[in-house]
Amino acid sequence: MENLMLYLCLPLMAFISSLIFLLRPSTKLPPSPPFSLPIIGHLYLLKRPVHQTLQKLSNKYGHVFSLRLGSQLVVVVSSPSAVKECFTMNDIILANRPSSNIIKHLTYNNTIFSASSYGDHWRELRRISTIEIFSASRLNMFLETRKDEIKRVLGKLCRISSDSFARVEMSSMISELSSNIVMRMVMGKRFYGEGVLDLEQARKFRDIVKQVMQKCGSFDSRSFIPLLNWIDITHYEKKIIKLGQRNDEFLQGLIDEHRNQKEEGRNTMIDHLLSLQQSQLDFMSDQVIKGLIMVILLAGTDTIAVTIEWALSHLLNNPNVLKKARIELDSIIGQERLVEESDMSKLSYLQGVISETLRLNPAAPLLVPHYASENCWIAGYKIPRDTIILINAWAIHRDPNIWEDANTFNPERYKITMVDDLYKLIPFGLGRRACPGVGMAHRVVGLSLASLIQCFEWKRVSSEVVDMTEGVGLTIPRAQPLEAMCKSRPIVERVLMQ
Repeated sequence: MENLMLYLCLPLMAFISSLIFLLRPSTKLPPSPPFSLPIIGHLYLLKRPVHQTLQKLSNKYGHVFSLRLGSQLVVVVSSPSAVKECFTMNDIILANRPSSNIIKHLTYNNTIFSASSYGDHWRELRRISTIEIFSASRLNMFLETRKDEIKRVLGKLCRISSDSFARVEMSSMISELSSNIVMRMVMGKRFYGEGVLDLEQARKFRDIVKQVMQKCGSFDSRSFIPLLNWIDITHYEKKIIKLGQRNDEFLQGLIDEHRNQKEEGRNTMIDHLLSLQQSQLDFMSDQVIKGLIMVILLAGTDTIAVTIEWALSHLLNNPNVLKKARIELDSIIGQERLVEESDMSKLSYLQGVISETLRLNPAAPLLVPHYASENCWIAGYKIPRDTIILINAWAIHRDPNIWEDANTFNPERYKITMVDDLYKLIPFGLGRRACPGVGMAHRVVGLSLASLIQCFEWKRVSSEVVDMTEGVGLTIPRAQPLEAMCKSRPIVERVLMQ
C-alpha cells in the first residue's frame, strides 16, 4: 500500500519540483559559446577588432553572455537595460578594475586613477581629479591656451589653402593640436610642431607616449593564461618593466624641473599639484602626482584627437550635414569673429554632430573594463565574484533595435529627446568610474571642430567616400590617415590679424 502511494505521489512531486525550479530566480551563468578549449578557453574566438567580434557573438548568444578567456570569466554586456543594472544597483560592486602585468608595470602597481581599485585611495584621487584638475574653474584658466593652439592650426591651414583648395593631411595636424593643448595645460610646453624649446625632451616624450599607448591598447593574453608569465621567451615583461621605468623617469624629471624652477605666475597643472603637495603631504606624494599627470596625458591627448578626426571624416562623407553645420555657425556666430567656447551651447546642430560621432566611433568602444568585487546579478544571471565585465558601448550605439538607421550618420536624431538616452549613449562610461575629463573633451572637440567648419571650405580628395575602416589602438584611430581638400574662407585672415 505504501509503495502504491509512493508511485502515485511521484508524478505530483516531480511536477511540484519542476514548478519550483521554473519559478525560482535563475542561478546560471550568462549563455556562452560552446567549445571552450583547454587552457585558452574562448580566446580563439577573439578576432580584431574585438568590439565588433563581441557584437557578433552577442547577436548569437544574447545581450548578456559570458566567455571563458583562459582562466578568467568575462561577461559582455550589450543592452541599455543591463547597463542600467550595472551602474545603479551594482555600481559599487563593479567599481573595481582588473589587473594585468602590462597595466601593473605601467600604472605604479595599479595605483593611478584609472587603474586603482575602489576604496579610500581611489576616492581621494577622484576628488582631486574632479575638483582640482577637471573642474570648470580650472579648465577656464586654460581657455587662452586652447584658443592659441587652435589659431596656430588655422594659420597653418590658411597658409596652405589661401587661394584655392589644397590637399592637407589632417591626422597629424589634429594629433599635434590636442597634444599641445594638453601638454601646455599640464607643463606649459609645446612638444609638437613649431615653438618646441627642448627638441630632445619632446622626442623622448613622444616616443614614450606612443609605446605606452600601444602597450595599453594591445591584447595581453598573459592576463588570462598565467602559464605564459612563466614562459617569457621574448622577454616581453622585461620590456614592459623597462618602459615603465622610462616613463617614471620622464615624469619625475618634469616634476623636479617645475619644483626647482619656480616661476612667478606660472599656471600649469604640475605647479598646482605641487602646491597641493605642501598641504597634503600624507597623500600627495610624487608618485601620486606622476600618476595623475600620466592619466591626463594618455587619456586626454588621443581621445580628443581621434574624436575630432572621426567627426571631420563623417562630415566629408556627408556634405549635406557639413553644409547645415556651417549655416548654423554663420547664422549664430557670423563671419566677423571666431567662434568661442561660450558659444557651444547655442550650436545645437554642431552638438548633434559631436554626439553622433561619439555614438558611431566612441574612443573606448568597450569602455574601461570593470571587475566584480563580489557576487551580483545582471539581467537575471548570476555574476560570480572576480568576473571581468565588458560594456560593449560600440554595439549598443549601433543596435538597430535602439537606434533608427543605426549605421547612418544623422545629427538631427538628437532633436528628439529620448528618456533613456543615459543608457543608450555611453561614450564616457557611467557611474562612479565614469570619465571625469568629459568636460574638457567637449570643450576641445567642440571649439576645434567649430573653428575648422567656420574658417574653411571642406571636401573629399576624390569622388570616393572617405574610408571609415578602424585601426588598432587603445582609442580606435582611423586605419588610414585622414586627407581632405580645404580652402580658406574670408574670416580666416580677419581672425589671424586680431
